[in-house]
Amino acid sequence: MPLALLALAIGAFGIGTTEFVAIGLLPDVAATFGVSIPTAGWMVSGYALGVLVGAPLMMALGTRIPRKQMLMLLMGIFVIGNIVSALAPAFGVLVVGRLIASFTHGAFFGIGAVVAAEMVAKEKRAAAIAFMFTGLTVANVVGVPLGTFVGVHAGWRATFGIVAGLGLVGLLGVATLVPRLPRPEGVRLRQEIRALGNVQVILAMLMTVLGFGGVFAAITYLAPMMTTVAGFAPSSVSWLLIALGAGMVIGNLIGGRFADRALMPMLYVTLGALTLTLAVFTVTAHSQVLAAATVLVIGALGFATVPPLQKRVLDQAKLAPTLASAINIGAFNLGNALAAWLAGRTIAAGWGYTSANVVGAAMAAAGLGVAVLAGVLESRRPAVVDVAPAQIQSPVG
Repeated sequence: MPLALLALAIGAFGIGTTEFVAIGLLPDVAATFGVSIPTAGWMVSGYALGVLVGAPLMMALGTRIPRKQMLMLLMGIFVIGNIVSALAPAFGVLVVGRLIASFTHGAFFGIGAVVAAEMVAKEKRAAAIAFMFTGLTVANVVGVPLGTFVGVHAGWRATFGIVAGLGLVGLLGVATLVPRLPRPEGVRLRQEIRALGNVQVILAMLMTVLGFGGVFAAITYLAPMMTTVAGFAPSSVSWLLIALGAGMVIGNLIGGRFADRALMPMLYVTLGALTLTLAVFTVTAHSQVLAAATVLVIGALGFATVPPLQKRVLDQAKLAPTLASAINIGAFNLGNALAAWLAGRTIAAGWGYTSANVVGAAMAAAGLGVAVLAGVLESRRPAVVDVAPAQIQSPVG
């Protein structure tokens, strides 16, 4: 594999880390600025909203700029955003820094996947894309727990400073290792936008918003939930995030294996099981052993939905694969933002941290309902043969 793929993987590692590490830093950030935990949750939901808005905008810009230069620009913006976060004198400035960094998220993974595929022989393209996305999965298992550990012992500013350093390494790697690639030609953005109007495309993205959003309702407030309800020490949150990340890796592998074989049945099973698990978490959150086990299962079920959800969107948007991929990344993050906000409202209303799990269960159940509706509507139309199913990689972080 070309060394340039390592530069892309480092960038993916940094982006994945900065998205999820905020979950473990919520209590410390809230204490620093004297805000409530639900208010501190805006640095999670704000990032997610930034991905939603930034993904299509940056992808549109990417049609006008050579891909190597675009990747360098994205990593530069990412570094600036994390530096602003690390030095933020007020909570509002921290949220702005998170927004700046979030604008790079969707476009980096969308363009990076194309670049990875172009740098290798045709028969090695899937492996090259998988190598780049390894940075994202490793971020969930290593980067996020380590970032949380650093935040607990050296302060959350140090965590964002280290992530900015990772972004700088990724930027230098892209600059020195990625070959010059031509500006993409023949991209008709208006045509792709029209293709997204298909009802099944809309339902697929709604599944993404609601289904994966259910996961984020619970894990956004995982740190305070585990310390105040389950009785874990703050230093133990890092290990719980390792369990969450391990579950995500396992679930992503399972979802990828079955996405091509039985996509809709896979979604029915995972969304149904996710609904049940999130509901049960309101009870198991009171036991340290059961809480840790439930966190792992939530991670597994949550990421088991990712490959089939991504494949569903691309299958239904064959005329708009590039834009659909970017917007679906935004849809994941819209769900994350909506879930974090709704869960924050229930906590602020005095219903307790476990109420976030109820919100998550309700969102996952709604996602299951949309999946069933999409399946019923599809059964009423003639089947369309897909002669070349897309190779799907996880787009989330």
